[in-house]
Amino acid sequence: MKITNNAVVNAEYELFVDGDNGELELMEKTTRENPLSFIFGVGMMLPKFEENLKDLKAGDSFEFSISSEEAYGKYNDEAVIELERKVFEVDGKMDEEMVFEGNMVPLMDSEGNRFQALVLSVTDTHVTVDLNHPLAGENLHFKGKVLDVREATEDELNTINSGCDGCGGGGGCNNGECGEHKHGHDHDECGCGGNCD
Repeated sequence: MKITNNAVVNAEYELFVDGDNGELELMEKTTRENPLSFIFGVGMMLPKFEENLKDLKAGDSFEFSISSEEAYGKYNDEAVIELERKVFEVDGKMDEEMVFEGNMVPLMDSEGNRFQALVLSVTDTHVTVDLNHPLAGENLHFKGKVLDVREATEDELNTINSGCDGCGGGGGCNNGECGEHKHGHDHDECGCGGNCD
C-alpha cells in the first residue's frame, strides 16, 4: 500500500542539521524498535515532510532536505523574553525540578494556547525563555526508510478529531499526551514532532 491520506506510517530515520565546516550534525534518530509513527495527511507533520513521503510504500528508502523557511522558520530574536519569576511559582515556590537552565517548560498564553519554551537563565527575579521552536533557523536533512503503511482505523481518526490538538510528535497521539520527539511536526503547542505517546 502506498502512503496516502489517512494512512498510518511507521518509519525509521535520522534527522541532521547543518553543522560546522559544512558537516551535518545528527539531531535525532528513530529506530525500527521505536519508529516515527503518524497518520498521513491530518496535519501531524510538516507539509514538506509529507510531500516527500507521499506514494512511498513499506521498504522504500528516502532522503531529502527541508529548508528552514519551509520547516520552522527563521530564528526570531524577539521570541526570547524575560518573564517574572512568579509566573513559574506555585504557592510562592519555584519548581526547581522543572524550571532550570536548558530545560523545556510548558507555557500557556492568555488565550489558552499551549506551547513549549526553552529556559535560558533563572535569576532571583526573572526567568528568560526562548519561544522559538528548537529547530527554528535550521535546514532539516532526513534519511530513512518506510517500515510499514496501513489504513488508519476509525478509532485512530476519531482520536485525531477529538481534541488531540494535532499533537502528533511525529506521530500517533495516544491519550493526547506529548512525547519527547521534536521533528517534522507542524504544531508548536507541544513541540513534538515525533511519537506522541
